[in-house]
Amino acid sequence: MEATLRDKIEEVLKTVYDPEIPVNIWELGLIYELKIEEDNAVKVTMTLTAPGCPVAGDIVAEVQQKVEGIEGVKSVHVHLTFEPQWDKSMMSEEAMLELGFL
Repeated sequence: MEATLRDKIEEVLKTVYDPEIPVNIWELGLIYELKIEEDNAVKVTMTLTAPGCPVAGDIVAEVQQKVEGIEGVKSVHVHLTFEPQWDKSMMSEEAMLELGFL
C-alpha cells in the first residue's frame, strides 16, 4: 500500500529534532495541526518547547524545507504559535519513555 501524502509528511516531521531534547518534534507533541488543502498546499501549526528557544528559526526552517521536499507538496506554510503553551503532557508515550518520564 502506497503511503499517503499525510503519512509522508508525518515521516519527514519525525526527522526534525529539538536540539536540546533527543526526541523528534512529532513525538514531542510540537506539531499542533497538519492540514493538507485540496491543491496539496500544506499548513503546519507548531510550537516549541520554550518561547525563548534560541534555535526557533532553525527548527521552523527545517520543517519548511523538509516538507517542501516531498513529492506532490505544492506549497508549505509553517505557523509558529505559543497558544496553548507546550508542556510535557503533550508528548507521546514513546517520547516519555525515551526521556525517562514513564
